[in-house]
Amino acid sequence: MTQGTRSQMKNRLLAAFLTVCAIVAALGLISRSGLLPIPPMALMTLRWLAIVFLAAYATARRSLTLWILVGLLAGAEFGHDAPATAVKFQILGTIFLRLIKVIIAPLLFGTLVVGIAGHAELRKVGRMAVKALVFFEIVSTIALIIGLIAIHVSRAGVGVNLPRTATEQAAPATTQSANQLILNIFPENIAKSVAEGQILQVVVFSMLFGIGLALVKEPKRRPMVSFAESLSETMFKFTNLVMYFAPAGVFGAIAYTIAHLGLGVMLPLLKLLATLYVALVVFVLFILLPIALLARIPLRQFLHAIAEPATIAFGTSSSEAALPSAMEQMEALGVPRAIVAFVMPTGYSFNLTGSSLYLSLAVIFMAQASGIHLTIGQESVMMLTLMLSSKGLAGVPRAAFVIILGAAASFHLPMESIYLLLAVDPLMDMVRTTVNVVGNCLATVVVARWEGDMPPAKTIS
Repeated sequence: MTQGTRSQMKNRLLAAFLTVCAIVAALGLISRSGLLPIPPMALMTLRWLAIVFLAAYATARRSLTLWILVGLLAGAEFGHDAPATAVKFQILGTIFLRLIKVIIAPLLFGTLVVGIAGHAELRKVGRMAVKALVFFEIVSTIALIIGLIAIHVSRAGVGVNLPRTATEQAAPATTQSANQLILNIFPENIAKSVAEGQILQVVVFSMLFGIGLALVKEPKRRPMVSFAESLSETMFKFTNLVMYFAPAGVFGAIAYTIAHLGLGVMLPLLKLLATLYVALVVFVLFILLPIALLARIPLRQFLHAIAEPATIAFGTSSSEAALPSAMEQMEALGVPRAIVAFVMPTGYSFNLTGSSLYLSLAVIFMAQASGIHLTIGQESVMMLTLMLSSKGLAGVPRAAFVIILGAAASFHLPMESIYLLLAVDPLMDMVRTTVNVVGNCLATVVVARWEGDMPPAKTIS
């Protein structure tokens, strides 16, 4: 089959899916208005036909994101049509979440150790390193706070009313004192921390281990750094393999959730999606744009330069996929290669602004959906957990979901709330990854401007 023929087939399958969706919507409106009674079986058959067309299109496109969307729609339809049977498919979602859980500790350990010990030369870079890292942490923290405020304002998870047995079993312990909250940050036994899902303790151990390793002289440091690099790369591949099971996991999770709660639960998910998009737009317009203006960055040239890497990030949901293009475009903009080579890769570990905003928003949504009230102290510890544990995971599609699952385990949030996030995670992953890339490109130009190595303007061909 030629490329043109394959393209035509994809277009026809997409057109068939959209046509059937339009027919279902029109018949549904006619039936509800009372103008013409439409048999429920006919509507159900058409909805399944639309899902079949979408599955065929996903197969032709070989797109995991589309297959996750198929799993979402098929699970919702199955949960609505056969709730008694659909609840039995919860096992698929549970299997997927268990596979994700087993990734968390080794992935965090490997990426954090490499991020710290693998960049021991940062001590020699001096002024530029300090400026870059301070910029990264300030902007990422602001993103976390904006996400926290946005979800508290929209209250997207309020009213979901997850099954009471789940929330009762998962309810957090009584409020801890400030001393207890601080004490629980530090591990006494790393194996115990891993077993109990204490993600912040794993992060603290990994960071201290990385710092200690960075202080070891090069001949002896290299084997352990190589091990950490190999471990992190292996866990990246492990994560990619597990994500192939995501469509089945989404199907089972959504089928179970819809069977319990009905289709009304989809409305809070749309509200969550809208909250994220609005919050990211606010972050870009009121944080990133003023930073660009204060740094006197030529906006037209900058927007032209980031167009290609941002498009790649949106389409692949992977910051790593956009890295080569982003580095090339920043050099074309006039940023010296030495600054690009340092700031851009470092930013991909420490400057995940879009993911940071999403993480705080998503975890509070889970608490709201579970009917769990978190104190200011608990939310503060949660934000610290998310800020530290998110470092170094930019290369894995939907890696933020791994961090959310770890944070949920630490704060005993029920699995049902995670199923809800899983349903719309692909749609949120594309836009937060795009903001990650834009934020890193901006950081590179800002550092170049601070260093006095950025020309006032650069004409881009």
